[in-house]
Amino acid sequence: MRTTTRVGAYVLGLAAVFGGALGIGTVTGTVGAKAETGHHMNGESGERDMNGEHGEHGGAHAGHGGGGTPGGLLITADGYTLAPQTTTVTPGVKTDFRFTVNGPDGKPVTRYTPLHGKDLHLILARRDLSGFQHLHPTAVGGGVWSVPITLTDAGTYRFFTDVQPVGAENQLTLGADVFAPGDFQPKAVPQPELTAKVDGYEVTLKGELTAGKPSPLTLTVSKDGRQVTNLDPYLEAYGHLVALRSGDLAYLHVHPEGAPGDGKTKPGPDITFDADVPSAGTYRLYLDFSHEGTVRTAEFTAVAK
Repeated sequence: MRTTTRVGAYVLGLAAVFGGALGIGTVTGTVGAKAETGHHMNGESGERDMNGEHGEHGGAHAGHGGGGTPGGLLITADGYTLAPQTTTVTPGVKTDFRFTVNGPDGKPVTRYTPLHGKDLHLILARRDLSGFQHLHPTAVGGGVWSVPITLTDAGTYRFFTDVQPVGAENQLTLGADVFAPGDFQPKAVPQPELTAKVDGYEVTLKGELTAGKPSPLTLTVSKDGRQVTNLDPYLEAYGHLVALRSGDLAYLHVHPEGAPGDGKTKPGPDITFDADVPSAGTYRLYLDFSHEGTVRTAEFTAVAK
């Protein structure tokens, strides 16, 4: 395929994927998958949850995008900028991806307030909501972060970073596009289902997602037909949930109720989230949980009423 033809097909494919995904949200109107989405994408309530009474293990943390914008939609917020050293990665090739978060003075930030045990979290997904990865880069000096990545398929990927630089008023989620050149073949957003399977595990959902109000959701982890009651603590919780809104990839990150070692939270089989999404529509949900030393990700599609 000639380069001009390939790029044209790529753009048309993206339009088809996003148009179809938004259509699903309009027509279906029910939750049909593990709906694990985050609290308060925007507004004063979101900032209170991130910095106020909920504390480090509060039920939900949403990426703040600045000016009331949902997290991840902006590359710059509150004077801080996500700055990749490259925005082009060869698909299928392991790459040392490096980036900085630059402060209001234009210099790379070197001091952060830890969020769930890490100074910085890096999450990425292709713009058709496939290829999700949750990574933890290493600081290599001078405010530069490094992490090995492999983008299996060609396409445009959204890279998100959850950070709170020392001196920043809010926790931030910044986002930037990274390109993997090639023949882009968009994938349809999977239909909603109540059970997700990964590596012999089954994760099921109880609860419904309703836009505009808190929605209690319980996720139950089983293996080989038996409920898992010894989940590992992972990043100071028994589960981490990222939700991406279909169409624009607005980003939410929510943590479960309770925390390991608090004397009341059991290590499974149930992980309970209090989710609050601001709009009806389709969301792709990614639940990270750890068992027997291995982190796995269960993926779902949910439609908020």
